[in-house]
Amino acid sequence: MDSGLDVKRKILIVEDEPINRKILENIIKKDYEGIFARDGVEAIELIRDNSDTLSLVLLDLMMPDMDGFEVLEFMREDKVLKLIPVIVCTSEKEAEVKCFQLGAADFITKPYDHPAVIKARIDRAIEFKEGRGLIHATQNDSLTGLLTHDFFMEYSHFRDLHYNNHDMDAIVLNINRFHLINELQGRRAGDDVLIKIADSAKRISEEKGGIAGRGGADEFMLYLPSGSDPTKLLGKIEEGLQDLLNNSRVYLRMGVYKKVNRDLSVEHRFDRARVACNSIRGSYNEKLAVYDEDMNEKETLNERLINDMEAGIKEGQFKIYYQPKYAIQGDRDSLYSAEALVRWEHPELGLLRPDKFIPLFEDNGLIHKLDHYVWDEVSKQIGEWMVKYDLKIPVSVNVSRVDIGAPDLEEEIFTVVQNNWISPGMLNLEITESAYTENSDQIIKVVKGLRERGFAIEMDDFGTGYSSLNMITSLPIDILKLDMQFVKNIHEGNKDMKMVELMMDVARSLKVKVVAEGVETKEQYDLLKKAGCDVIQGFYFSMPCAGPEFEKLIEKENEELAREVEEALA
Repeated sequence: MDSGLDVKRKILIVEDEPINRKILENIIKKDYEGIFARDGVEAIELIRDNSDTLSLVLLDLMMPDMDGFEVLEFMREDKVLKLIPVIVCTSEKEAEVKCFQLGAADFITKPYDHPAVIKARIDRAIEFKEGRGLIHATQNDSLTGLLTHDFFMEYSHFRDLHYNNHDMDAIVLNINRFHLINELQGRRAGDDVLIKIADSAKRISEEKGGIAGRGGADEFMLYLPSGSDPTKLLGKIEEGLQDLLNNSRVYLRMGVYKKVNRDLSVEHRFDRARVACNSIRGSYNEKLAVYDEDMNEKETLNERLINDMEAGIKEGQFKIYYQPKYAIQGDRDSLYSAEALVRWEHPELGLLRPDKFIPLFEDNGLIHKLDHYVWDEVSKQIGEWMVKYDLKIPVSVNVSRVDIGAPDLEEEIFTVVQNNWISPGMLNLEITESAYTENSDQIIKVVKGLRERGFAIEMDDFGTGYSSLNMITSLPIDILKLDMQFVKNIHEGNKDMKMVELMMDVARSLKVKVVAEGVETKEQYDLLKKAGCDVIQGFYFSMPCAGPEFEKLIEKENEELAREVEEALA
């Protein structure tokens, strides 16, 4: 078998007879590299040490200390080692059935007097093993023709094994806000963009002697020999997109992990490139990021947070803080509701703000466990306050896009409030506007079901998600929440204030309440009240506070209500 590769495939010959070892070595040495063991114990050590590069084991059955049957049993119990094909060398025909049952791929009979037949069986076993691994993954993406994710990873692994004399770069390419192309110009336009990028990636991989693949919806991967200028590579791909969409520009971002560490799995190498790529997600000024030591430290921290999360939930390290919301259109500002915010009191890392762990858990799907914990803790607290103060204070909790995809979400949240003896109307559910625009059909279906159960739905960060006015009119929502970026710069008559007034008009047309967050000054308060904003939250009234501190605000509200009742009765 002529491999045509810089490095020969490796075969382990396990044979206690020196003459037989030499015969087998002579048969394979033209096309393969041989390593040798004299018994089963030595064989297992070599198999473990060379599991990533071993293409085949030629295994004698009758050996001292540990025989071939025991070696086969050992390999069969290991999920990695059992994938290495084994050809058993024996003169005992009756042993064949047992060896096949233990996972042997083929047999060679002793004496070794047909070298051409032996060589052909070795070639076939290795070709079948490598082909089986590659064919197991669907080879080509149906839209772009690039390698699919699994096949790309498998192929890159084999490339490393047999072309290991070059440093390699792992590159991940993504499209900023790709969902907007599908939303505004149609799925056909989105497909055209993906095909163009794939064509460019394919040409680059062919020119550079690398590999190109499609990682997901709008993610592409390149595995290239080191030395190429990433800026020029990105420029080539962008050139292919010019004038593709009418009056629209496609914004790409690229993450590069240079001179990859081959001790890491291929998947981990591209995880690092993806970390770099995601570090500039949403930025239109930065298009390229290279994985560096700072990212490595952040990755190490992220891995620790992921590993510590389960214990954090079990031990109650995640603490709920409550930021009050005040209704401002009455005779006085009255406590209306609150937003639940989570902090992590890590036993070793100290108090962690949500921006340190929420995006991380959203990316890897762990956010659903944390959200469920928050829903339960908040529901429990609401119930306790209702009993203690005889006052209903609804609290808003986050429902992430990951939660939306969870099976039976409606039943899950409904069960949480039931178990804590509160009504669904006491737990308001916040969903970001961008989540609506990314998967509108699914989210609308889920949200309608939640509203039918009695939950109030808040659209969070309104004004940042690029939803069209036509879409907003069809969304099932009860409250619009203005993002703080629109509030922080408002002044009488300026553009930001005009934008806020426009959003207020939209809310009035939909007959929904408006909550403005991030209100810090008296000027902002006065302008929002004049514009007709219903509810505000922010440092103007209070920072987020722990449960006992929030209770003081409830007590104050109860005192105001009691005073109003007394005045009315006087």
